Amino acid sequence: MHRIRETIRDIPKGCVASYGQIAEIAGIARGARQVGYTLRNLPKVHKVPWHRVVQFSGNIAFDENSPQFEEQTTRLRKEGVTVMSGRIDMHKYRWEPDLDELLWKPTSAWDES
Repeated sequence: MHRIRETIRDIPKGCVASYGQIAEIAGIARGARQVGYTLRNLPKVHKVPWHRVVQFSGNIAFDENSPQFEEQTTRLRKEGVTVMSGRIDMHKYRWEPDLDELLWKPTSAWDES
């Protein structure tokens, strides 16, 4: 779970990543469901930008009428991400870290809460 949280924390503002992409970068083969589990079980107080994680298709995973859907949409729009009908253009907003970014990133200053 630590690697998943750290990977999500690395997603820059204005970008999104899919559950499967997070799992792959974190080194967890076929771990998209584990990413979802980790996000569902975050402590109430945390510093993980969960709103930057979406389905592979670019769809927001929450029901369109849910408070979570509204919050995720609002947070993404504040970061400049266009959300139309609950969907994000993955060609435009998908996080594409290069190898240097993944290998040489500074050690996270985030706490584990």
